[in-house]
Amino acid sequence: MSGTDGTDPTLPSNTEPQVPDRPSVRGETTYQLGQVIGRGGMGEVLLAHDPVIGRDVALKRLRGGAPSQELVDRFLREAKIQARLDHPAIAPVHDLGHDSDGQPYFTMKRVAGTTLAALLDAGTEKQQRLLRALVDVAHAVELAHSRRVVHRDLKPSNIMLGDYGEVYVLDWGVARVLADTDEPSGPDVQSLDGETKVGSLLGTPGYMAPEQARGEAVTPAADVYALGAMLFEILTGETLHPRQGALGTTLEGVDPSPRSRTPARNIAPELDAVCVRALAMDAHERPSSRAFATAVQAYLDGDRDLERRRVLASELVAESRAASAAGDQAGALNAAGRAAVFDPGSTDAGKLIVELIIDTKQPVPPELQKAIAADEARAVQVRSRRAVLPYLSLFTILPLLPFLHVRSWSALIAANIAIACGVFIVWLNTRRPVPYGLTLLVHMFVAVMFTRLTGPFIIAPTLICAILLSASTLPGLMERWWAIVVWTLACATVPLLLEWVGVFAPTWHMDGTGLVSYGTVFTAGESFDAAVLIAGNICGLIVVGLFARTIGRDRRDAQRQIQLQLWRFQQLLPRQLSA
Repeated sequence: MSGTDGTDPTLPSNTEPQVPDRPSVRGETTYQLGQVIGRGGMGEVLLAHDPVIGRDVALKRLRGGAPSQELVDRFLREAKIQARLDHPAIAPVHDLGHDSDGQPYFTMKRVAGTTLAALLDAGTEKQQRLLRALVDVAHAVELAHSRRVVHRDLKPSNIMLGDYGEVYVLDWGVARVLADTDEPSGPDVQSLDGETKVGSLLGTPGYMAPEQARGEAVTPAADVYALGAMLFEILTGETLHPRQGALGTTLEGVDPSPRSRTPARNIAPELDAVCVRALAMDAHERPSSRAFATAVQAYLDGDRDLERRRVLASELVAESRAASAAGDQAGALNAAGRAAVFDPGSTDAGKLIVELIIDTKQPVPPELQKAIAADEARAVQVRSRRAVLPYLSLFTILPLLPFLHVRSWSALIAANIAIACGVFIVWLNTRRPVPYGLTLLVHMFVAVMFTRLTGPFIIAPTLICAILLSASTLPGLMERWWAIVVWTLACATVPLLLEWVGVFAPTWHMDGTGLVSYGTVFTAGESFDAAVLIAGNICGLIVVGLFARTIGRDRRDAQRQIQLQLWRFQQLLPRQLSA
């Protein structure tokens, strides 16, 4: 039964009966009447007290002094229909009788709580509670359908949520037993704005099914449509049909998908699908009330698990932050990762993972330092293997010795010994780590002795650059930039100093023509000697270029791997964080 404001009233559990003009109704039991708690087109509900049993009940009676026999029959029919529907969500009928004026009344369990309409208007109730209540309503309606009864006026104002978890389906005044063929006329029609009026349609526009709005015979599918309309309102926070013109849009049809109507809300696709099926224009395409309840309950069962997962994820995020503050990076990342597994859509977990990964202020963990050192050692071995062949190429001059004019065999032998030492130290680096100091010393020996071949200004600088390309990638020297500077200065100045003090024979001088550079190993002879020197210089430049290309390619491949891993990591994060 609808209240005076168009919704069923909220009945606080401590409401005391207030005695109106008519203090009692006398039948087999005398009821002490209290305030009016609901009023509809043909009847009203009062709070009453049963002095025999000592309990408060709700008493429903006809309004007006002389109701027609048709309204009386319909009133009694409502009481009998409600009495035969024994379900926890349907208030049981206690008594049916006539008062001292001969007017019918019936009493039923007094329910206290808040209507679904009031809760939806307030917008403060958790969606899960409303969905659970709707499942109870659907089960109660399914019981009615199994007794061949169709409610025909299901709507939020006819659903009461009790103070202790109870749910009630109210107002069975326009219900129909499907076996009935002689149905009373003059039913109540209530609009969405709560105004009660008399008309030829049964139900409430906005919640009644299309076939019901067309005046056709209704089936249980009409109640399912009303369930779908209430589910739509719970999910979206708005009515399925506009408050003005609801009858027209019911007949024309509207978009029944909550997800498409309110895309800003995170509506579960499972509930969206249930809603769309329940609101099908064709009554034959709608599910039964039981199937509707089962589908919503299945979501709630999963949603409870999801809620537990969200709680666990929140706890793990807090645990991760505490571990990060304590300097336990492994524990922090582990907890954050587990949080993301429990709740993949967690923004907090996603943000925390990003923060932990990109945080460069945290020290490198000891176990990671060992892994990095091992990886760098492998990289040194790979680069050393690549350097063996360029070093060996320096021996290509040996087959040409019979055709060259050698001036100092001792200097030539010393240069080749230096090259052999360079090959050996590079090869040794492919097997085991060699101290950086020893490596640099051997390379400097090669560079100094190479100045004996063509002087300090030809070919030797190219060799020094090649050695620098390789040495600058050594992990230990990256942090010791000064060692690279000292080594380079030594390679450039030591040969000059040794020539200045007379240890080495001079290999250059300045005259009127400019800078003259010459070696101490070969004597300028035929043009073949010059060709060999030119070819050697060109080959040295090519080798340096190819070696630099190899280093650049390795860096490019490493960068690609980093970018690929970053992209894969982004796909694991919520979409708003991976952008």
